[in-house]
Amino acid sequence: MSGASAQTALTATSSTAQSDSKYVRLNVGGTLHLTTIDTLCKQDTMLRAMFSGRMDVLHDVEGWVLIDRCGKHFGSILSFLRDGTITLPDSRREQDELLQEAKYYCVQELVRQLEDALNTHVPEPICQVPLITSTPEEQLLVSKTSKPVVKLICNRHNNKYSYTSMSDDNLLKNMELFDKLCLRFNGRILFIKSVIGRNEICCWSFYGHGQKIGEVCCTSIVYGTDKKHTKVEFPEARIFEETLNVLLYEHRGKGPDAELMQATRGHRDRGNGYPSDDEDDKLDRAFRRK
Repeated sequence: MSGASAQTALTATSSTAQSDSKYVRLNVGGTLHLTTIDTLCKQDTMLRAMFSGRMDVLHDVEGWVLIDRCGKHFGSILSFLRDGTITLPDSRREQDELLQEAKYYCVQELVRQLEDALNTHVPEPICQVPLITSTPEEQLLVSKTSKPVVKLICNRHNNKYSYTSMSDDNLLKNMELFDKLCLRFNGRILFIKSVIGRNEICCWSFYGHGQKIGEVCCTSIVYGTDKKHTKVEFPEARIFEETLNVLLYEHRGKGPDAELMQATRGHRDRGNGYPSDDEDDKLDRAFRRK
């Protein structure tokens, strides 16, 4: 080979090697990516430190640069390094996952954007409770819905007398139980709050197939030594029982299940007595069949 030909071959080999060295093959937690040194070194991140010689890098058996991280969001990290911007995920969970990766790779601008997005995120309500302010509005909701209805009247403005010592706590307990029931039976029962009513302070009403089937009034007037007082009670077991009873009216197209009605009626007839094991088993079997 002549001197000129050898020089030409050497030049070509050097050019090819220089071109290949601009590309980097990355194995991020088993996810493979092909990118350039320019992209990795575009911003002052951990990736720039890795590929500028300031940090040691590991290679897998096939020669890919190994990064021991989950590769799910690494494509988004590369896109942000290339373009300086990306469309953030809609899911709050994925935003949080991407934030952890951005912090690991020290992509500070992406960290800032994700933290802003997470701080301004407005969570969707788990359930919505209508607040009734007029009788026609209440009648329309009860008659039009296909679900059973549980209504809580909570109106302290109707009080004419001072409260007994435990009444304030019991009023709050009724409101807390209402919120818990809303979450537990969301989608199956329509829960509504009402601030109308002339005399009621705290009263539960239960509706099935558009008709009122039960009521639990939690207020009464008691006589003290010198004057009358308003007493608010918290009959938790009875409220929960009536709530389960309205589930018998869950399907408007047919009447309540006869076996379930008989089982729950037995619990009502016993008053405040303790149920037997056989009666509890009967009620459980009836609900399971339903």
